[in-house]
Amino acid sequence: MNDETLIRFSIFAGALLLFSVLEALFPRRERVQGRLRRWLTNLSLVISGSLSLMVLGPLLAVGVAAWASLNEGGLLNLVDWPVWLEFGIAFFVLDFTIWLQHVATHKIPLLWRLHKVHHADRDLDASSGVRFHPVEIFLSMLFKCLIVLWLGPMVLAVVVFEITLNATAIFSHANLKLPVFLDKSLRKIIVTPDMHRVHHSVILRESQKNYGFNFSFWDRLFGTYQPDPSKGQLGMTLGLEDAQVNATQQFGWSLWLPFKKSNPNI
Repeated sequence: MNDETLIRFSIFAGALLLFSVLEALFPRRERVQGRLRRWLTNLSLVISGSLSLMVLGPLLAVGVAAWASLNEGGLLNLVDWPVWLEFGIAFFVLDFTIWLQHVATHKIPLLWRLHKVHHADRDLDASSGVRFHPVEIFLSMLFKCLIVLWLGPMVLAVVVFEITLNATAIFSHANLKLPVFLDKSLRKIIVTPDMHRVHHSVILRESQKNYGFNFSFWDRLFGTYQPDPSKGQLGMTLGLEDAQVNATQQFGWSLWLPFKKSNPNI
């Protein structure tokens, strides 16, 4: 578990550093807010969220997978299929459930109150990929643990999936300008920054598109794919329509947003 934590943190930090440098060298859009204060808030949110997970202890997804494997719990522990097949099934099922969970955070009012902290960011860059309210991080991990308990995937599949999800979330939120040919090629399989940026539009119908963080085909399959924003990548407005204020980059404001009586409604 300690090795898994170290590996995850190392790749997370490496991805954050890599895409932060790349987006600084090849920016897609001009910023509307300063980088420093936004980054402090976004990183503070993920740090406080990580601390909230400490109360889960052994119920972290990898721990649940290890327990299920030892106790032969979950669907995949009831069969004796090739390792590569069980690994592939586990990875795709986990990715689909995360996509489904993301859809739920937009459709269920209580979950949206928490998730809108992520959407309140008026810029989109590598740090946005970790901007989630601590309570949402907590609930997301609980949901993931239940899925792992039901599925019974091998520990390696959960570790690889968690690492991949962290890295692709940072990549898909990056303010990175990719060559057109590369963007078109990549988005056939994975979510690119231009594809996911549509999801952060202030326009309601666009914020209900492109839910994926990793694989792009779930949105194509379920009819929630939109290739480009109606106002173009450079003309679109990001964030919440009713929260186009500088306060969105403040940690206290972001932490308290879900509990305000008057809430931006998307």
